[in-house]
Amino acid sequence: MDEVIKIVNDIKSGNIKPIYFLMGEEPYYIDKLSDYIEENILSEDEKGFNQTVMYGRDVSVEDIVSTSKRYPMMAERQVVIVKEAQDLTKTIDRLESYAENPMPSTVLVLCYKYKTLDKRKKVTKMIAKSGVIFESKKLYENQVGDWIKRVLAGKKYAIEPKASAMLVEFLGTDLSKINNELEKLQIILPKGSTISPKDIEENIGFSKDFNVFELRKAIGERNQLRAYTIAENFANNPKDNPMVVTTSLVFGFFVQLLKYHGLKDKNPKNVASVLGVNPFFLKEYDVALKNYPMRKVSQVVASLREIDVKSKGVGANALSNADLLKEMLYHIFN
Repeated sequence: MDEVIKIVNDIKSGNIKPIYFLMGEEPYYIDKLSDYIEENILSEDEKGFNQTVMYGRDVSVEDIVSTSKRYPMMAERQVVIVKEAQDLTKTIDRLESYAENPMPSTVLVLCYKYKTLDKRKKVTKMIAKSGVIFESKKLYENQVGDWIKRVLAGKKYAIEPKASAMLVEFLGTDLSKINNELEKLQIILPKGSTISPKDIEENIGFSKDFNVFELRKAIGERNQLRAYTIAENFANNPKDNPMVVTTSLVFGFFVQLLKYHGLKDKNPKNVASVLGVNPFFLKEYDVALKNYPMRKVSQVVASLREIDVKSKGVGANALSNADLLKEMLYHIFN
């Protein structure tokens, strides 16, 4: 995030590099930087003749170099943006000679998603010497909640911890997907609002009462009635609650409990870091820790492995989702 801000501030101050190589597992910041360059370096009048957008699957490195070597028309610079540049992985080394001596009047942007350049290669060293190499790393699940808070704070919004965790649980660590949902909420809710689980349920479609969080909480509390009620709802809505996902998340919960049991340092900050969970949910883990001794947790983990195999259709063709959920809960509670 700090590196993104620095690149943007440098561009604003006129410190514009001839090459921006944007790479890495997380496409969100690659898109954001590319969009910023596309929208802000040239004026609207200059863009018609001096801004070119290409796609890696449609061009060669030679095409990119040829375009980049052109002089701008009635402007100080031209901008060449290559989207999906990862499609040029096999030939990207051919960019080496251009990177060694780039056109000072060209701003070449390569969006190299889901991959990274080998830092030992000469092409990487040449790009780093004359331009900017930005690596967009995937956030860990326990980092995404803070990212959501920062993004919303910048737009004058806040979010409840449970609502934030719901987004991460159901959308994973894909920042683009999460941002799209946050933008929908910003259209609906006035500035200054705090996004709640109810807002998530009503506008995005995740039930605040019947979701994996509530199932996990009921299991941790050994609240059998609540757990079986949620499981019945899951069984009646299999498209919204795939069995494979449910078993995976419950399995992950018990693996975290196993780690918790084994921790010598049970300071909340350390526990949250090691388990990779939002500190907001630590109380639920504390309750579960008391309700499930280490030996029981180990037994549950072994049982959940079997349920997971069955949920994928191995040796359990006759079992419905409802039966599998009941079997899962039976092994947990007994």
